[in-house]
Order: sequence, then structure tokens, then C-alpha cells
Amino acid sequence: MQHFTIAIDGPAGAGKSTIAKAVAARLNFIYVDTGAMYRAMALYFVREGFTSFNDESALQSICAQAQITIRYEEGTQQVILNGENVSSLIRTEEVGKQASIISSYLPVRQKLVELQQQLAREANVIMDGRDIGTCVLPKAQAKIYLTASAKVRACRRFQELKAKGQECSLEEIQKEIEDRDYRDMHREHSPLTQAEDAVLVDTSAMTIAQVIDRIIQIAGEKGLHEDNLWK
Repeated sequence: MQHFTIAIDGPAGAGKSTIAKAVAARLNFIYVDTGAMYRAMALYFVREGFTSFNDESALQSICAQAQITIRYEEGTQQVILNGENVSSLIRTEEVGKQASIISSYLPVRQKLVELQQQLAREANVIMDGRDIGTCVLPKAQAKIYLTASAKVRACRRFQELKAKGQECSLEEIQKEIEDRDYRDMHREHSPLTQAEDAVLVDTSAMTIAQVIDRIIQIAGEKGLHEDNLWK
């Protein structure tokens, strides 16, 4: 039986990971957090103090040294970098910014895309990122482009950081989001763009529950039915 794949693309702060995790739980799919994989690679670069991004040979060499895998423990995704569980270390602002930068380099993308495609061949998966529907899983049965206005995304991030007790500036957060959007959309390799066959879902005025229901509805319209589930 062919496995069913849901691809979610969209800009930073659109809620892709939150939504994808919830949809995966509802459908009993495997959630593949591609952003976490790039963050793990970024963490490795930060730790190694690597800055020679214009040296393709050096970049290929360091990519080869970083072994990144995903495993599940009691239904929770764990990101493993060279044998170390780094799931709790890859969510800092520094690592996030570095992940956005390194994702534009082809050797980095080639290494991680191979693992992502392998996961999709082995199970029903939902995967989110910047180029899932266009490059990583171009034959995914259901493709969604999840977005929201920069202002809404900045407000969400601001509230999230404030809830954690972190001092932050709403204006600075929005500026960072807009800068990241520009980098993601204009990078040389696999830029962020809506796939021609992707369904646009703007979450600016939607609740999380509404977005989850909408994506499951789209999957059903694209052919997902009970025979695809719980396999």
C-alpha cells in the first residue's frame, strides 16, 4: 500500500509545527519536524564555530561529520545529533537564526532531504518546512501552504516569549520575521514558495482547532480515507 503524505510549507511563525503535530496525533501519522533537523545541523555548526560557508569543500566535509536522526520515544519526537539527544537545545533564538542561514546551502539541504524522503517512504507522514511540497516531497498527496500576516506572526511569537518570562520587543520580532521571510524566499536553493497544487490556508483569523480541521478536510479531499489510517 502506498503511504499517504501531507506536506505543509509556509513562513516562519505561521504555526506549521504546532499544527502538524496536532494533525499527526489526530490521524496517527508520523510527524517529521524538518525544522528541528536543520536546527540540529545549525547547533553543530555553532558548536564547531564553523563560518566557512563559501568554501564548498569545507561545508561538505562538516556536513558529513554531522549525523542527524529522528526517533520516537513514547510518541514524542527526539532529535539526535551524533548520538546526543539535542531536542531541548535546538529551540534558542541563536540556533533558529543560524538554521535559516545554513538552510540556503546546497550540501546542507542534500544531506537532510535524503533522510526526510526515506521517512516518507516508510510510513504515513506529515512534514512541515519551507520546501516540502516543492522539493522534498513533490508527489505528496496533500499540500498546504500555511501562512499568516507578519504582524500576526510577530504577536504570536511575542506572547510566547513573554509567557516564558523573556524580555522582548514586538517591533524587533516583526522585523526579524520580515527579514527571515525575505531570506527564505530569495535563497538560491529551494526558496520558500507555494507549490502550484498546494492549498493556501491563512491562519491570521483562525483558531488552532479550525486550522487542524481544515487541513484534515483538505487531506480527505485529496484522497485520505480510513484505509490509509492506522497502518
